[in-house]
Amino acid sequence: MANKRPKYLNLFRIKLPLPGVVSILHRISGALLFLAIPLLLLGLQATLASPESFEAVRRAFSHPLVKLILLGLLWSLFHHFFAGLRYIAMDMDLGLDLPQTRRNSWLVMAATICLTLLAGVWLW
Repeated sequence: MANKRPKYLNLFRIKLPLPGVVSILHRISGALLFLAIPLLLLGLQATLASPESFEAVRRAFSHPLVKLILLGLLWSLFHHFFAGLRYIAMDMDLGLDLPQTRRNSWLVMAATICLTLLAGVWLW
C-alpha cells in the first residue's frame, strides 16, 4: 500500500477553522500580556516616583506609536478574557457541539473587536 501522507506540512496553506484561530490567538494574547507586565510595572513605578516622572510617562504615552502598542495590549486583554470565559464554559461541558463552538468563537472575535475599537476611540 502506498503511503498517502504528505511529505511536509505547509502551515501557511492549511485552512484552520475559527475555533483553532481563537485558540492560537488566546495563547498569543496571553504571551503578550505576560511580556508586557514588567514594562507596565516600570511605567507605574515611574508615575508614582515624582511629578516630573509622571509628566514624562504621560508625554511618552501620548506618542502615537505607544498608543498603538497600548491598543494591541488592550486587544490582548480583551481577547484573552473572552476566550478564557469560552474555555471555562467548555470545561463545564457547555457549548461543545460544533455549531455552538463556531458560534462561541464568532462571539469571542466580535466582542474582542468591538471593545478594542471602543478602547481605540477612548485612547485617541
